This record gives sequence, C-alpha cells and structure tokens, in this order.
Amino acid sequence: QVQLVESGGGLVQAGDSLRLSCAASGVTSGTRAMGWFRQAPGKEREFVAAITWNRGRTDYADSVKDRFFISRDTAKNTVYLQMNSLKAEDTAVYYCALNLGAYGAKNANAYEHWGQGTQVTVST
Repeated sequence: QVQLVESGGGLVQAGDSLRLSCAASGVTSGTRAMGWFRQAPGKEREFVAAITWNRGRTDYADSVKDRFFISRDTAKNTVYLQMNSLKAEDTAVYYCALNLGAYGAKNANAYEHWGQGTQVTVST
C-alpha cells in the first residue's frame, strides 16, 4: 500500500521561502509522476505543480510559475516543492499526490494516492 507523507509546512512572512517534501513508501514501482495540489479555505483543490518520474518533465500552474519549483529524488522516492516569494494567496493546505497510470499532469483525478496534507500559512 502506498503512503505519502508531507513535511515542511509552516507559518512564514510574505516574501519568504519554504520547501515542502513528500516521501512515498509502499509499492511505488511504476510511478508515472508526482504532483502537488493545494486547497485554500472555501476553495476547491487546485493544481500547483507536477513532475514525471523518469524524465523529470515539469508542469506548473500559472499562479506559481517562476516562483515555485518541483524536483524529485528517485532514489529516495521523494518529491520536493521549493516555494519562493510567497504571497498571502499561497496560504492553503498542500497535498502531495502520486500518479501511476497515464500522466495526468494537472488532472487531480489521474492521481491514485494522496498524502494527508501540510498547512502553509503566509502572513502579510
């Protein structure tokens, strides 16, 4: 059974940086991609970034492009999200997700496994 454990969330000031990590365990062979999504209070879950496992192809939401950077360590089965120049509107619970089937990129329904989420709060 696949388990995803996020870490690295917290309370920061606007303009600060934060790095999230997500470690995958269990049956992870055949991983197509991993991604990050977020959900702010009163809003729907939205795509943030994704990375394909073999080639490292990345996709980003327009709202975080050039500020957030996703990377992965295949030896550690871990994906990272480096978040720079954080804004108040980045405040949300951030979820890590694992995609085994066809690459889903921004499509949350394509991700079969999800972490519990980690809170990121950006104060002004």
